[in-house]
Amino acid sequence: MPDSEPEFAVGERVQLVARPPYLKTADPMPMLRSADAIAVGEQGIVLERRPGGYWGVRFQQGAFLLEGAYLARAPAQA
Repeated sequence: MPDSEPEFAVGERVQLVARPPYLKTADPMPMLRSADAIAVGEQGIVLERRPGGYWGVRFQQGAFLLEGAYLARAPAQA
């Protein structure tokens, strides 16, 4: 893992910048989902930080656990 892992605040708006090989749901019993459930560029809200550099993010299709490398701050909305 790179030392420059992005840091986000809970409630911050982020966007998917690259598609992971698969998605893991942020449920109490996580399940794997197809990576095409979320499009690159789609925005979500940070719900929590998890160990190992993972972030819980709520998208329109549901909440997923994603590594910070796949996320970036969303551009400010006017």
